[in-house]
Amino acid sequence: MHQIVSAHVDSSRRWWVLAIVVAAQFMFGVDAFIVNVAIPTIASELQASSAQIEAVIAIYLIAYATLVVTGGRLGDIYGTKNVFLAGVLGFTVTSLWCGLAQSGPGLIAARLAQGATAALMVPQVLATLHLLFADGSRGRAFGIYGIVLGLAGAAGFLLGGVLVTLDLAGLGWRAVFFVNVPFGLVIIAAASWIMPSVPRRAGTRLDVPGAIVLFAGLLCLIGPLLFSHDVHWAPWVWLVMATGVAIVAAFLWLERAVASRGGMPLIDLALLSDTAFMRGLYAVFFFFFANLSFYLVMTMFMQRGLHIPPLQAGMVFLPLALAFVIASRHSGARARHRGTLVLIEGCAVQMIGLASLVLMVAWAQTLLALVLAIFGYGQGLVMAALSSAVLSTVNPASAGSGAGMYGMTAQIANAAGVAAIGAAFFAIEAAYSARLALFAAAALFTLSIAACVAFLSWMRRAAA
Repeated sequence: MHQIVSAHVDSSRRWWVLAIVVAAQFMFGVDAFIVNVAIPTIASELQASSAQIEAVIAIYLIAYATLVVTGGRLGDIYGTKNVFLAGVLGFTVTSLWCGLAQSGPGLIAARLAQGATAALMVPQVLATLHLLFADGSRGRAFGIYGIVLGLAGAAGFLLGGVLVTLDLAGLGWRAVFFVNVPFGLVIIAAASWIMPSVPRRAGTRLDVPGAIVLFAGLLCLIGPLLFSHDVHWAPWVWLVMATGVAIVAAFLWLERAVASRGGMPLIDLALLSDTAFMRGLYAVFFFFFANLSFYLVMTMFMQRGLHIPPLQAGMVFLPLALAFVIASRHSGARARHRGTLVLIEGCAVQMIGLASLVLMVAWAQTLLALVLAIFGYGQGLVMAALSSAVLSTVNPASAGSGAGMYGMTAQIANAAGVAAIGAAFFAIEAAYSARLALFAAAALFTLSIAACVAFLSWMRRAAA
């Protein structure tokens, strides 16, 4: 597969392909942040309950996380271009559906479909980067990918606040979804023209039973995590999660059975014996455990603890996102000279940012944006370089599967972080204060990033 792709893409054209796929990643990233800013307005206009509003965020994560491995494997089978186009088209149509929703349940259904189509689109981004940039340009390509991640965060926070505040054409919060439509159409047109076509792998088909079993197992694991605090961690929550663990174990047994019959399992089983890759996934889990939960906690603290309006809250995050962009630019160059050690350095900067955040909130609030920028710089050093390092040992023929496993791990971690750290924040806020709740959350973020450092060091030893 790698040879086929390389034969059809010269060294100049592949940078255009990179621009197309990272544009899709940008659209996905903006959507993730822009919705959070618009949530209070959505709740008010649709008269949605708190459970429905949580579901607007959670159902999207559930659909994406449970299907992203399947989406990655579909790219291995049918070609990254075909699945990428299907994903972008689906994401565009479902974004329009979200914007037209007239009720809480209607928006939840649209977000479910949007998350499912994102699971087709996003794995093809990392898979394409892994396939086209296996040479000395890899660091630069993944650096651009990291810059786009940071710009997406900045644009999401800022654009969300602007669109909700300006209420363009009376669209209100609906504009945060409609904005994806023109971008999606442009990406589809460009990808159809420029992206290389990869023939379907002859004699292969999707492991449908495996996809269904994995979906059921991940649903049992992730669903309770996202809704557990609403039911006060009732005993049935733990029972459902234990069932999910058992189903995932059965999935691995099923995949080995498929491979023994000469079939193509949903995940490349060779990846499970790749020590560096698996240790890298542990690092990915702990890094992302402190990712989405950090933004949730900071957004809630600023709006409920500091009473900062949505547009100003978005502006406070802007230095963080810009520092992330600058760090992503530095990360590629540093990775060429220092290897994966740059990941550990980035984690250290994040922990310094968290310590500074605690001190700033304790004694002064005027430096909030600057302190967040320190955290953002550390995060930017890690994000793009982490995906490159973890996928570096993946066979090109399994690029989609590897990217899917990476995405699945990241989203499970995001969900787990939101559930665990979010629950701790809300509980301490209710019992004591928002400031003390932030301190406790910062301690949990620091522990998670420290665990990421430990697994990164373990991964480096395996790679060596």
